[in-house]
Order: sequence, then C-alpha cells, then structure tokens
Amino acid sequence: MSRILDQRILLLVISFSASVQSTKVLSKWKKCGDLECEKAMSRVQATTDYLGPDCRYLNFSTGEEIIVYSKLSRENENLWTGSKGKDFGYFPRDAVKVEEVLIGEEVEVLTKETDFLCLHEDKYTFE
Repeated sequence: MSRILDQRILLLVISFSASVQSTKVLSKWKKCGDLECEKAMSRVQATTDYLGPDCRYLNFSTGEEIIVYSKLSRENENLWTGSKGKDFGYFPRDAVKVEEVLIGEEVEVLTKETDFLCLHEDKYTFE
C-alpha cells in the first residue's frame, strides 16, 4: 500500500513539474532576421493599449512605435518580441500593425531558456 502511495505522489510531482515548466517556455521555436536574432525584423505601430501579464511582456500605448526582433513560431505564433526605447518583451501580434519590413527572409531557430527570463535588479527569474 505504501509503495502505491509513493508512486502516486511521484507521478503527481512529475505532472506538476511539467505543468510549471510549460509555463516558463512560451515556444520552442522562433523566427528571426538572422541566426543570432540580433537584426531588427520590422517596425510596427501599436493599434491598442497593451499591459502584459508579467515582466516578460512589453507594455505600450496606442500609437507607440516598436521594433520587432523575433516572432514565436509553431506552438505559439501570436507572440512577437520587440523593443520600445529601453524596454524589451513579448506582445501579441494582433495589437500592432506593420509599418515597415526591415528584412528579406525570416530564419527559424530554437529558443533558449534565457529567452523567457525576467530581469529583477541584478538577477534573472522565471515567472
């Protein structure tokens, strides 16, 4: 009886860990303007105000200009990554309109765990 209970608890812990881990990584793939994702892909303008759910997201107001550096792909194509001044983060693609495309071709690359970190003072954390 004790062994069955131990196995059930272990399965519950594994299941919970997988669930928590899946909230950290928003996608395994992203599209960029180059293999290092350093090239700006496009310039977009916000068509609505947006306030993200955590520090990984870029907040903006209608009319603000954002430079796009990557677009999540495959399992989560709705989120793009960009900057507005010194702020950087994810935002929904349907909250912006493309003003100018800056690259000729998109390259698909694997994401890294560091793509989904928040910076709090001098340390990185997952949300």
